[in-house]
Amino acid sequence: MDDEAWMRKAIELAHKAEEVGEVPVGAVIVQDGECIGKGYNSPIKNRDPTAHAEIVAMRAASQKIQNYRLVDATLYVTLEPCVMCMGAIQHARIKRIVFAAKDPKRGAVCSALSLSDAEYSNHHVEWSEGVLGDECSTLLTSFFKKKR
Repeated sequence: MDDEAWMRKAIELAHKAEEVGEVPVGAVIVQDGECIGKGYNSPIKNRDPTAHAEIVAMRAASQKIQNYRLVDATLYVTLEPCVMCMGAIQHARIKRIVFAAKDPKRGAVCSALSLSDAEYSNHHVEWSEGVLGDECSTLLTSFFKKKR
């Protein structure tokens, strides 16, 4: 599968988050062409501020491969990761991030901060943006309009 196909899987998960009243963000982790972890935002449901889609997916992937290092893995996520998620991504040694929509206020890949290649880090993450970005931006905008 290509980047767009994997992002569609992440979008399916984002819709699951929306169905339960969470911010619609979904994530899929792929290694050697196989999905090894997936997740969607669930901090309200789980009463856990760290339960972002990326963290949930990394936890699942780590359990599946029995290793906290997710070397050579690609993370597909519908929204640019935040500072917390970028820290975890770097610690997990994820090779590549593909995200759909930028987060100008909290995005830590390239928007508010550029942590993917921070000088102090001993692991630099490759990244691509904009895969199905309009669709994911619309999903998020629509969600927040309904909330207001």
